[in-house]
Amino acid sequence: MAHWLIKSEPSVWSWDHQVKAGAKGTHWNGVRNHLAKLQLMAMKLGEQAFFYHSNDGKEIVGIVEVIKLFYPDPSDASGKFGMVDFKAVKPLKKPVTLAQVKAAPALAKMSLVTSMRLSVQPVTDAEWKLVCEMGGLQS
Repeated sequence: MAHWLIKSEPSVWSWDHQVKAGAKGTHWNGVRNHLAKLQLMAMKLGEQAFFYHSNDGKEIVGIVEVIKLFYPDPSDASGKFGMVDFKAVKPLKKPVTLAQVKAAPALAKMSLVTSMRLSVQPVTDAEWKLVCEMGGLQS
């Protein structure tokens, strides 16, 4: 299974909001980048993603799971973009900041470093394991 990273501005949708959505989860809408759209389309049920607070915080704070595959985003008038549903799985014991990711040589090629503006990113197995360890979790 693949791993991912999804970004949200905590003032719009935070980790706390995601947790409060419970097992029913919530949709991840508003993506308007074609590469991010392709990443959403590639996701499979049960795959997990890091939940990243962008702008405020700039840190990976939790793990979410794909619970509904790509479907049309009704907020997109063009009909070109879609969304995926996620549910919260667990928080990281300690958030992993962007500065920590950038300081780790083994994460130098991580999309969070090389494609910082992309809202949906793939994460390699090695990156997943290391970030989980940095966050106090067993991968």
